[in-house]
Amino acid sequence: MAHWDQQSGIPPGSLAILPLLLLPMAVTALLLLIWPDLRGGTAAIIFTSVALGWYFLGGAISLAHLVRRIAARRALIVVRSEARAAPEPIWICDTEGRVLFQNNPAVATFGDLTGQPILALVSRFRADADAEIAEMTRRVAYAASVEMQLASGDVIALSAAPHPVLQVWSFHAAGQHLPAVGADEMLSPKDADLFEAIAVALLKIGPDGIIRRANSAARNLLSMPPLSDTDEPLHISALLEGPGRPAGEWIAEAATGLVEPRSEMLRQRGGDQRTEAGAERHVQVTLSPDPTEAPGLIAVLNDASALKTLEAQFVQSQKMQAIGQLAGGVAHDFNNLLTAIRGHCDLLMLRHDKGDPDFSDLDQISQNTNRAAALVGQLLAFSRKQNLKLEMLDLRDTLADLTHLLNRLVGERVGLTIRNDSALRPIRADKRQLEQVIMNLVVNARDAMPEGGDIEVLTDNQHLDNPLSRGRVALPKGEYVRIRVCDEGHGISPELMDKIFEPFFTTKRTGEGTGLGLSTAYGIVKQMGGYIFCDSAPDTGTCFSIYFPAHPHAALSQVPQARPVPEPVTGDLRPEQGATVLLVEDEAPVRAFAVRALRLKGYEVHEADSAEAALQLLSDDRLRVDVFVTDVVMPGMDGPSWVRTALVDRPQTRVVFMSGYTDDIFAEGRPPVPGSAFLAKPFTLTELTQIVQQQLDTPGENKIH
Repeated sequence: MAHWDQQSGIPPGSLAILPLLLLPMAVTALLLLIWPDLRGGTAAIIFTSVALGWYFLGGAISLAHLVRRIAARRALIVVRSEARAAPEPIWICDTEGRVLFQNNPAVATFGDLTGQPILALVSRFRADADAEIAEMTRRVAYAASVEMQLASGDVIALSAAPHPVLQVWSFHAAGQHLPAVGADEMLSPKDADLFEAIAVALLKIGPDGIIRRANSAARNLLSMPPLSDTDEPLHISALLEGPGRPAGEWIAEAATGLVEPRSEMLRQRGGDQRTEAGAERHVQVTLSPDPTEAPGLIAVLNDASALKTLEAQFVQSQKMQAIGQLAGGVAHDFNNLLTAIRGHCDLLMLRHDKGDPDFSDLDQISQNTNRAAALVGQLLAFSRKQNLKLEMLDLRDTLADLTHLLNRLVGERVGLTIRNDSALRPIRADKRQLEQVIMNLVVNARDAMPEGGDIEVLTDNQHLDNPLSRGRVALPKGEYVRIRVCDEGHGISPELMDKIFEPFFTTKRTGEGTGLGLSTAYGIVKQMGGYIFCDSAPDTGTCFSIYFPAHPHAALSQVPQARPVPEPVTGDLRPEQGATVLLVEDEAPVRAFAVRALRLKGYEVHEADSAEAALQLLSDDRLRVDVFVTDVVMPGMDGPSWVRTALVDRPQTRVVFMSGYTDDIFAEGRPPVPGSAFLAKPFTLTELTQIVQQQLDTPGENKIH
C-alpha cells in the first residue's frame, strides 16, 4: 500500500493543499468575529466551503477508484493461475480494457502489453478496432463469450470473467478455436424456459433467413409448428411476405448492417392468412442484433392487421375526399358557365315568340343546359355538395309515383315487385334525389340479369336495440326505415365488394357504364343522413339495403308548408315599386346576365366584381340599396364577410346569397344573416327576379350578432 496514492489516482502532494484551503477560512472567520460588518467576509467563507467540498468530492471519487482497483487485483489473483496454464494467448483486462495480466503464450506471440489497452492488440488486425471492441463489450454482457473472426481465419474472443470488474481476452489460431454453439446450447435451461414463456412473439433468425428459435407466442401468431417437428430448416420467407421484396434479402441486409434495423409491415403467407373480419393478416416485424448468437437477429412480432386495416381506410377516405373536392370544384366552375349560358338564352327567348324559327334552337340550348345541370348535380351528389330539399316522405307514396317509370326502365324480360310495410314510418329526405338513388339501383339490378329475372323493392321498419356493425360502418341503435333492392343476377365477387362504391369503378364493359351510379347513390344517401350496404355473392344475386332514421307518424302532419312563390314578374315594375340592387359577382359572364335580367324587370342595379369594390360603393352614404345579391365564394373577402360589414350601417337591406355549391358551405350550416335567401346556380332569369322580389316583400331588419 506504499503507492496507494498512485493506484487511486490521487496526485502526489495533494494532502498539502488542505492547510492552504483551511487557512483562508480560519482567517476570514476570525476577522468576522472582530468586525461583523466586514464586507466580503461571508462571500469568502462560502467560496472556501465550496472549495473544500470540491476537494473532498475528488477524494471520494479517488477512493472509489482505489476500491475498484483493489477488487480487480483480488479477482485477478483468482483467475491468474487458470490463465497462466492455458495454452492459447490470454489477456486479463479491467473494465476500461487496460491489460492487467497476460500469460506466457501471449508475451511470446505478441509481446508484453501489460498496462496498455487491449486496443493495441486488436488494432493490429482490424482497422475498425474501436468499434469492434465496443460492440463485443456490449454483447458479452448477454453471452458467456463473444468472438471476432479475423481475415486470416484466426479468432479473438472476449469471455465474461467470474468477477464483473475483469475482462478475459484470448486468441485462437485458425481451426483451433472453440466450435460455435447453437442457440439451444448457448441458452441455459432457465434462459430457454424464459424465452419460451415471454408473452411477446420473438424469433431468432440467422443472417441467411433461417429461423433458429421461435417462442410460443410467435408460433401462435404465425400458426407455425415447433421447429423440432420440421424436417427441413424453416425460412422466414415461407411465413412472411417481404416489404416489396423477398423477406430473406431484407434479413440479410439487416444482419450485415447494410440497412438500418427498423420496423416493417409484412403480410403473412402460411397459416390463417385472414382475420375474423376477412382482412389480410399483417405482422409488424422489428429487428435488432442478437446479443447471444452472432451473427444473427432477434425479431419482435406484433399483429398489425387492425392497424393495416385502419391505414387502408384512411388512404381510401383521403382518396375519396380528394376526388370529392375535385368534383365539387369542377361543378362550381361549371355551374357558373351554365348560369351564364342559361341566362343569356333566357334573354334571347324573351325577344322571340314561339313561332319564330330561332325559338326551337334556343329551346334546344335551354334543354341541353338543363341536362348539363343534372350532370353537374351528379358530381355534386358524389362530393355530397348538392342542394337538398329535405322533407317528410312516406315511402309508399314515393314508390307508388315511381312505379310506372321503374316498369319502363326494367323492360319486359325483368319482373318488378314492390312491397311496402303497412305500418311504414316516414323519413326525412329529398324526394327527387331519393328517386334517383332507387332508379340507379334498379337499373343496376336489371343489367345484372341479361337473361331476365325478378327485382324486388322492399320497405320495412327496423328497430335496433344495439349498434349494428356492417364492415367498416356501425349503425347507432334506434328506429330505421329500410329500403332493399334485390335481384337474381350473377352477383359480385368478394374481392370487388370493397370497390363498388368507388367513383368510376364499374364491372360493365367499356361504353356500358361510367362508374358513377353507385358512387352517386352512396353520396346522396350519406348526405341525407342514411346508410347503404351491399350483400352479394357470385351466382346468388345482390341486395342493396338503405337505412334512413325513422320519424314519428305525427311528423307527417307537421310538415311545414312551402312559402308560395310569387308569379313571374312581367313587364317593367311601376315606378313606385322601383328598387335598388347591389350585385356582387366575380364571374363576368354571370354578372353581365344578372345585371341585364334585373334591369329588364325595372330594378336599378349597381354592380361590383369583388367584396372590396362593393364596400367602396357603399361608402357613399347617398347611395340607397334595398337588396344585396352576392356570390358566396370570391377571391379576397367572401360574400358573408362583406355583407356583415355592410349591414352594420344598413340593417334594413335584404340579402340574397348565390353559389354553385350547396348552402351548407355557410358556417355551421346556418345562413350568416338572419332572413337571407339562398339561390343555387345555375338559375334562370325568372328564378333570380322572383327571389329578389320575394326578399323585397319580406319586412324586417337584419340583426348581426
